[in-house]
Amino acid sequence: MYQAIVSPQDSKFIAARAGQPAAMQLPSAYYAELADIADSDGVVPDWFGDAARQAWGIELAGRPVREVLVVRAPSVLPVAYSRASWEINKGCNFSCEHCYLEQRPFAGLALADKFRLLDLLRDMGVIWFEITGGEPLIDQDFVPAYKRAHAAGMMMEILTNGSRLYRDELLDTFAVHRPHKITVSMYGASPETADALTQTRGAFKNAYRGMVAAAGASLPIEVTLIITKHNVEELDEMRAMVRDLGLPFKEYASISPTYTGKGSTLATQVPSLIGKSDIFQGCPAGHTSFHVDPLGFTTMCKVGRDNPINLVTEGPDGLLRLPGIADAQMLRTGGCSGCKLSSTCRVCRPMARVYQEAKAPLSHYCQHGMKEEP
Repeated sequence: MYQAIVSPQDSKFIAARAGQPAAMQLPSAYYAELADIADSDGVVPDWFGDAARQAWGIELAGRPVREVLVVRAPSVLPVAYSRASWEINKGCNFSCEHCYLEQRPFAGLALADKFRLLDLLRDMGVIWFEITGGEPLIDQDFVPAYKRAHAAGMMMEILTNGSRLYRDELLDTFAVHRPHKITVSMYGASPETADALTQTRGAFKNAYRGMVAAAGASLPIEVTLIITKHNVEELDEMRAMVRDLGLPFKEYASISPTYTGKGSTLATQVPSLIGKSDIFQGCPAGHTSFHVDPLGFTTMCKVGRDNPINLVTEGPDGLLRLPGIADAQMLRTGGCSGCKLSSTCRVCRPMARVYQEAKAPLSHYCQHGMKEEP
């Protein structure tokens, strides 16, 4: 199995290794040399072997390039994107109260069409690739789809609730076809709390078992502590549990409406944690990245879903419209037009619109509302 990926990215050339934060930027001549060596069944040159040893602590010099590197070709298509996320299926084995998906139907492309979609993403230049859901690990085609994307030379991230991670088929797949990162959401430090928030009996037991198994297999796991009114009293215990497993974690408390503008999820928000997100600094969504839903419809991101483009039927040519669609969704309209506090706004325009459609209190997302609070 290959050890690193060499790929064009935008106007640059990079070398990256799954699970490693360090990447290398290569001069175009060095990329061309590696591509020529791969075509001629040559071996890794000393200069790349030295760089790989220094960056990742692995020995590659003198080994056949085709065995240890995926050298990706430049995109020959009319558009090139380096990042994409994909809802392989919106179906989920949890029913979380805070979920941004209003509905979670079990529906998606046939495996042959999933493969065609993944091949399109490869040919368009996608290297940083996130598979999400719903719960992606319950999709019947997850393993073959994951292997297809991995073999194409993509840096894979999986967003999961962790409840299937203990299964041998998945552990074996990730051990051989190593992901860049597996991000596991954690919903509580006890069965009573986690099962209540997810409205699923056995959610805590299975998710914790999955984290233990993944940590034991030395997979690149990062845990996201989802903070709601249900579990905020257990936050210290959640932190301690993750530390005991030796896993890194981050905390997420900004509960949003559903992307269709329903505000029922906001009831799970911890009031004291509202408005603690960072100031919005801009976003390249729709220009360097995009999102694909289970049926192959492509939008600027998971939230801004206006005017979806059917990537399966239209192909990459359809994405020529995406930058314009994205720019239109980023315009400040409605209650945000002419806002004098825009430089301190903490949400992007598509997310602000979702809050407005949900008739959420200003204090959930707007600095005007926060200034009005005593």
